Amino acid sequence: MRGILVAVSPEGIIGKDNTIPWHYSADLKRFKRLTTDNTIIMGRKTWESLPIKPLPNRRNIVITRSSIKDIECFQSIDDALQTCEGDVWFIGGAGIYQEAMQKADIIDMTLVPDSVSGEDCIYFPAIDKSWIEGDTNVLEDDPKLRHKIYTRRV
Repeated sequence: MRGILVAVSPEGIIGKDNTIPWHYSADLKRFKRLTTDNTIIMGRKTWESLPIKPLPNRRNIVITRSSIKDIECFQSIDDALQTCEGDVWFIGGAGIYQEAMQKADIIDMTLVPDSVSGEDCIYFPAIDKSWIEGDTNVLEDDPKLRHKIYTRRV
């Protein structure tokens, strides 16, 4: 399975000023549960924004033209995927998500209620007709959050 794991605001924003502009414990715990013992693929800015590097108990891969000391780096998602076994989660940012839309099986989306605006906002790419939108449900452990899964049309 290859999945896109993302949290978005009502405006479709995933980040602002190279940070996530909200904090929900239930969403972070869910992220940890889904990604532990799996591979996560991210861009360099997402890597730089992580409070703990590397994220423990998972294979961390960064897509970048540079090298980062003591971390697996690849210049393309395709090169990285050739080395992956088991489940892979794409965790951001926008450029990684855009490219992963052609490679993922699912989009696992948390909908946060926080409105975000201003400059330096990063948006999740548009979801086209190659995806089937699932039902929106209340996220377990936090009734403020909603959750939906998109699956790729076959």
